[in-house]
Amino acid sequence: MSNRILRLNRLFEEELGKIILREIEFPFGAVVTITRIETSSDLTSAKVFIATFPEKFAKDSLEILNGQIYFLQQQFNRKLNMRPVPKLFFRQDKETIKAGKVEEILEKVKSDFIEKKDKNLDSR
Repeated sequence: MSNRILRLNRLFEEELGKIILREIEFPFGAVVTITRIETSSDLTSAKVFIATFPEKFAKDSLEILNGQIYFLQQQFNRKLNMRPVPKLFFRQDKETIKAGKVEEILEKVKSDFIEKKDKNLDSR
């Protein structure tokens, strides 16, 4: 991926994050984060990956963003001083969900190991 695309992805993430924070209402208790943006090399489209915590709000959050896509695209177009402005597509970031599950498993293994180690020390 070119250096220009990487810089644009960071710019898009920052500007779109500001727009979403200011303009979009999510369910109470939901935290929605842009995890990454993948812009096509011809700058015609950008996949915006989001993570939602807690995970039970993921579907609702994605529906809200997709329901407001025209408004968000319009705000995004106004904010950026470039042509073409990529068309936005929102996706749920499955990698973040997988990473969270791996983290939970590792934490459980760690606590089980410490618990067994403590039991062995107490039995001596």
